Amino acid sequence: MARVVCTGIDLQLMKTRKMILERAGHVVMIAINEPELLAACENHDIDVAVIGRALSRDVKKSIAANVRRFCPSVRILELYATHQGRAIEDADSWLEVPVEVPQELAVRVDELAKKKKH
Repeated sequence: MARVVCTGIDLQLMKTRKMILERAGHVVMIAINEPELLAACENHDIDVAVIGRALSRDVKKSIAANVRRFCPSVRILELYATHQGRAIEDADSWLEVPVEVPQELAVRVDELAKKKKH
């Protein structure tokens, strides 16, 4: 079981991802802004941060920087579309949307949680 925070701008998609991950046994929080992300990091021992596909490249980079600052031991999983490409060079893993999600989301979170930084 991993503790996961999902970020993004599409609340319905984040709820769907939350449901997928919870069915796989994970504890999932949703953060739609910086204060919610900070609260998740301060109040929970987060293992993985999932950064949504629909965010702009700059916003993704900003969220990743905040994750690294607020909870440096967290692994980052970036969701991306082929036409966008990957935005977060130092992410710990990436999933192409919609090709690899939802089939691989829970599997990738499991893998990242096991590799948690110390």
